[in-house]
Amino acid sequence: MIPAEHQNFIDRAIEVMKLDYRIAGVALGGSYINGNMDEYSDLDFVIAINPEDTAQVMKERVQIAEKLGNLLSAFTGEHVGEPRLIICLYDSPLLHVDYKFVSLDDVGKRIEDPVVLYEKKDALSIALSKEPAVFPMPDIQWIEDRFWVWVHYCAGKIGRQEIFEAIEHISFLRQTVIAPLLLIKNGKLPRGVRKIEIDAPDDLPLLLKTVATHDVQSCIRALRATAELYICTRKPYLSESLLVRKNAEKKALEYLNSISERFI
Repeated sequence: MIPAEHQNFIDRAIEVMKLDYRIAGVALGGSYINGNMDEYSDLDFVIAINPEDTAQVMKERVQIAEKLGNLLSAFTGEHVGEPRLIICLYDSPLLHVDYKFVSLDDVGKRIEDPVVLYEKKDALSIALSKEPAVFPMPDIQWIEDRFWVWVHYCAGKIGRQEIFEAIEHISFLRQTVIAPLLLIKNGKLPRGVRKIEIDAPDDLPLLLKTVATHDVQSCIRALRATAELYICTRKPYLSESLLVRKNAEKKALEYLNSISERFI
């Protein structure tokens, strides 16, 4: 069930965007796809632009967003690796709304299948049908090559008592490595820590052990728990094709133990 305020915004936005001849189609992604929206949900629009109009529309994205509601603030999405994205906050109702402006030629390259709400001459549906959605999956070798270096780095920060830095680094490991692997184990997409309480409930006790407070011993315990949990989640990937960095693992854990002994 889509909240009424969200649906009203969607309906108004579609009517406005229909009037822009440069827009070939509009779709919604995210939780709208499976109908799991609630009052806390964002709206994730995909706006397909006629290829010849893309450059001009990109210059006018904020102005377009202003036409769709009482816009409080808007900025581009370089920080999440998506400069085509405009991230907006509206008032009356207070809603977070994302707009990804994409040339019709590029709309097929996507991580999910959005719900098409409006299109001209089936243009958006045809573009989406040309190739399947592909969600980026973790590269376990990429992780293995880096993980023990990250553990060593974090242990050094704990040793120097840069506790906030250590806390942030442990959080990075949870977001980048541990949570995605746990979600895959539970048959879910590896979306960082998003909805992990719902999607991996049986693993929460272990995951909670990776959460550190501003305390040396807490960080040591959390980093050790993170390393142990990685070793467990790595097991399904062990094969001849995975080059396990055994020496790096051994030395990083020995270093963590030496740091721990300094604070006994």
